[in-house]
Amino acid sequence: MTRTLCALGALLILLTACGGHGGGSSGATAGTNTAPPPPPPLSNFTSITVDQGPAALATGPDGFIAANALFATVTICAPGTTNCQTIDHVLVDTGSVGLRLLQPVLTPAVLSALPNMTDANSFPVGECYQFVDGYAFGSVRQADFQIGGEQVANMPLEVVGDTGAFATVPASCSSGGGTNMDTVKAMGANGILGIGASITDCGSGCTGAIETGPATYFECPNPQCGATITRADSAAAPFQQVPNPVAAMSVDNNGTIISLPASPATGEATLTGTLYFGVGTQTNNGLGSATVLTATGLTGPFGSGLLTAIYNGQTLPQSFIDSGSSLYLFQDSTLPACSGKDFNGYYCPTAATPLSPTLQGQNGVTASAAFSLNNAQTLLSGSNSVLPGLGGNPATFAFADVIPSSFDFGLPFFYGRNLYTVIEGRSVGTTAGPFFAY
Repeated sequence: MTRTLCALGALLILLTACGGHGGGSSGATAGTNTAPPPPPPLSNFTSITVDQGPAALATGPDGFIAANALFATVTICAPGTTNCQTIDHVLVDTGSVGLRLLQPVLTPAVLSALPNMTDANSFPVGECYQFVDGYAFGSVRQADFQIGGEQVANMPLEVVGDTGAFATVPASCSSGGGTNMDTVKAMGANGILGIGASITDCGSGCTGAIETGPATYFECPNPQCGATITRADSAAAPFQQVPNPVAAMSVDNNGTIISLPASPATGEATLTGTLYFGVGTQTNNGLGSATVLTATGLTGPFGSGLLTAIYNGQTLPQSFIDSGSSLYLFQDSTLPACSGKDFNGYYCPTAATPLSPTLQGQNGVTASAAFSLNNAQTLLSGSNSVLPGLGGNPATFAFADVIPSSFDFGLPFFYGRNLYTVIEGRSVGTTAGPFFAY
């Protein structure tokens, strides 16, 4: 996730009534066959929307509207209770893992009722999660979680910007630079729903003495967090690490489908689609004829969910598909850059420019990733939040870490597609994750 600025198929059930045998002199009555009852309606999905973002973004002199940000609504409850809160404008992010909600967004009644996870010394656990352009630090708590028709009991999540022992960000978390995502404006959302390609947010990277994953866990006695701690890598509850909410579900837990309609090149104010849970688990989430591109796992040298992009004769093995990125991020010195500080880093071709990258999986399978690059200044100067073809150069943005040898296929890549993400350690038929497909 970087911050800058299909449809459900109806299940048709054919009910046929079978008549009895023809009448005769025997006087027998005609028999009837009772049709089986219809199956229960499917509930493995939720509506998702690209729009201007939570109201707090637009407040004050530094207010802004979200661009190419995909949102869902989630509900959390104090475990085993009806003390619940429904939270809108949670960013749907295939580039990270775990549910992260902002502390200021939670009501005091719900926040105080969410139990802290504790370590072997009975101290509360804190977490730092690193993004490309910043970090999220806060407490690890437990909640009952619901999205669409899917539920998870006692799921660990991160409360970003929590107070008390978590008020001071450890130096080892902030030292990487970038934005502290502890406010709605800094995060661009009320929270992040990380539904990437791994089961937990750190895996084996947080089980040893040396932290090697995207997350770091801390022991947090008052007055502040101190030493880093190890957390077990479990593929099933009870989780110690913050899990992928989809992987934590009891059913439909092998991945997701993001289904979004296409948008005109000039953009539009809003766009609504569907997030399906599970791939090949119900009649509405089959893989069909989509091309499967297997990805790297969490134990790989550069982490999970990576593909190889081939662009302008370059092979870029650390590329990724990321619904939490608001644009295509790639380096191309032949493309004209925008002028003016408000558009620094973006590409501004004078006319729509077709580009033809190819994506290749670890399985050697390739698929076209072609798109049309549009003028960023024109797109961003309007009031639309749906901005197809928005692109930029990561080296000229103020990112904490520019990933070398990468091409980031952000949310514009999802427009007009069904994009499948299957989780590492889970499978669709005989095809094992992690993989992407479209």
